Amino acid sequence: MTAAKLTVGLIYGGKSGEHEVSLQTAFSVMNALDYGKYNAVPVYIDKQGRWNMGETHTAAPASLEALQLNGGESATAEAMSVLWRKLSGQESLIDVLFPLLHGTYGEDGTIQGLFEMMDMPYVGAGVLASSAGMDKAIMKSLFAQAGLPQCKYETFIAAEYEANAHDILGAIEHNLGFPCFVKPANLGSSVGISKAKDRAELERAIQYALRFDLKVVVEEAVDAHEVEVGVLGNELPLASVPGEIVSSSDYYDYDAKYIDGNSRMIIPAEIDSELAENLRELALRAFKAIDGNGLCRADFFVRRSDRAIMINEVNTMPGFTAYSMYPLLWRETGKSYPELLDQLIQLGLDRYNKRHTLQFKRD
Repeated sequence: MTAAKLTVGLIYGGKSGEHEVSLQTAFSVMNALDYGKYNAVPVYIDKQGRWNMGETHTAAPASLEALQLNGGESATAEAMSVLWRKLSGQESLIDVLFPLLHGTYGEDGTIQGLFEMMDMPYVGAGVLASSAGMDKAIMKSLFAQAGLPQCKYETFIAAEYEANAHDILGAIEHNLGFPCFVKPANLGSSVGISKAKDRAELERAIQYALRFDLKVVVEEAVDAHEVEVGVLGNELPLASVPGEIVSSSDYYDYDAKYIDGNSRMIIPAEIDSELAENLRELALRAFKAIDGNGLCRADFFVRRSDRAIMINEVNTMPGFTAYSMYPLLWRETGKSYPELLDQLIQLGLDRYNKRHTLQFKRD
């Protein structure tokens, strides 16, 4: 007798600058799922934030375009009536949700909070880790508390800059120097990031970053290799082999990641075993520092002058096509893309089941 298939709800698209990246991720995942184990229900969130639920798939979709669902004006209400069934005492038609959303409203804890309210199991980081992993300023504070080495940085909000730009610019010049990198605190895929080489460029870069977020992080420039490590697990996570990004640009910006196609990934990274083990250990510490679950990719600088390691950031929903860094890191560590999907789904179910043994009120 064969076990019943699990029905996986794949959430993708979203009100985000990374909408198209999410579509690519969803198409890749739906083509790699083992349909002997799973049925897949596509749930497409369009750029206006409307939810569209498709028919159950028992095989991979024919094209990427087939995932861009349009259910009309009533689509969101119909999708929510299915997703919220458990709260009205009905049996859920979906066993586990798999968010494949990148950036705002998908990777920042907002949709994870919705899943918690729905009482639905879901893959990946919870509310806290998602929020902390998106907000670079909060993330850096948690890393500092965990004793993780970082490059020097300054952070401020828009209101502080409007009231006291002169002093903030002076502090950046004094503490970080030029060149430096200016980033919106709460975006992914290098959107809104600029490299500033003098005061004039710094002012322009800050104004540009403030178009995307109300909080800005400015970091010193480090002459370094960019090395990344995948983390997989819940309470007892594992770390992958490290891989190196060789950017086609001056730094790994949006064009270098997604457009020009000339950046390279070296997996495993060409580093000695001691450095690789140190990176893996720091990746696990970073995952625990943000209270991670399921998966993350930890990104590091390895300074060229002395091989010192500095953590840059973690990404709780990294690029996830079959050719993205995170799955490739695990492939080189001995876990295929379909096996990775299996484990992530099981980790989401395990976390849900363990949390449901807890009491949320006194007897």
